[in-house]
Amino acid sequence: MLKVQEIRELIKLIDESSITEFKYETENAEVHLKKATGEVQAAPVVQPSVAQRTEQQASVPTVEKSESANQTEKATDESSEKQEETATRTDYDHEITSPMVGTFYAAPSPEEGPYVNIGDRVESSSIVCIVEAMKLFNEIEAEVNGEIVEILVEDGELVEYGQPLFRIKKA
Repeated sequence: MLKVQEIRELIKLIDESSITEFKYETENAEVHLKKATGEVQAAPVVQPSVAQRTEQQASVPTVEKSESANQTEKATDESSEKQEETATRTDYDHEITSPMVGTFYAAPSPEEGPYVNIGDRVESSSIVCIVEAMKLFNEIEAEVNGEIVEILVEDGELVEYGQPLFRIKKA
């Protein structure tokens, strides 16, 4: 089960990022965070044990989207379509995706330069970035030999599971 402090950190990270929705599930608990009008709204759901289920049913308040949230969502969709069009013009063979939800770091520390830049040649075992999740720093490898042709996220940006981070032209 997540601690209150961990939930607060998640809310802060989501509030500072472009992510609009986050869901975390375990056997005993479920946390669903959703940004509607620029604010983070949390609707934690505690799933009771089998004994507690017979005594009570947990209910989750639903949050309806406001009209301004729908307009914001449409604008976001339009800008992401433009980004996708630009991205499809880039010549690449492979995308490195985030294996988890976390914070993307391009360099090993703020004082050092990035692991890779556009145009750099990488091998499959080359470290290209770090994704921090729950205070653990996970080194992400290139997975293929080739040249970095596009970096899709900014340093310090919150990334989602499966989100493309880099595009590589295989050698």
